[in-house]
Amino acid sequence: MSVQEQASGQTETERSAAEKASEWQVFGEEGIYENRWVTVTKADIQTPDGTRFQHHKVYLPPAAMVAMVDEEDRVFLMWRHRFVSDTWNWELPGGVVDEGEDPGAAAAREVIEETGYRTTRPLEHVVTFEPMIGTVTSPHYVYVARGVEKAGEPTEKNESAHSEWIPLDKVSGLIASGKIRNSGTLVAVLHLLASRAKG
Repeated sequence: MSVQEQASGQTETERSAAEKASEWQVFGEEGIYENRWVTVTKADIQTPDGTRFQHHKVYLPPAAMVAMVDEEDRVFLMWRHRFVSDTWNWELPGGVVDEGEDPGAAAAREVIEETGYRTTRPLEHVVTFEPMIGTVTSPHYVYVARGVEKAGEPTEKNESAHSEWIPLDKVSGLIASGKIRNSGTLVAVLHLLASRAKG
């Protein structure tokens, strides 16, 4: 018996059977609305307790974002407005991954378009996560860039009011004051803070 099995009191086969019994069953899916930015469907589902009903699903394009960190332990953030929630907050450069595009290539492309900086070293992939996993599917790819150089001015003019290299020491305060709300940005900067704490 493995250490994991000893800790849980279940064998792998028993865990697999328990997980299977806990899956939500999907009997079909019907499209409601679709364009290049969003697809909404209605799924015929059954929960583990046997309840069957219609559940909406939302598909959004995948996104990629980059935390650029310089030699002074600062992260590049953009102060921008999000009209949907009418929110101003600090965010990382990033955007939609085009169909068939490599997420890392999309991340590097967004950096140069939105900031005018070019990555000079391979991006570090931190994590891929789903920001609203219960209803929405939209994989978010988070990267860290530890080598960048100024290549010119941003070509994308609608992304931010202004941008700054912000010391990581100030990031916790920005989070606590509600000035970082974007999920991808939060994941990235919390990773940076945790990594720094580990030395």
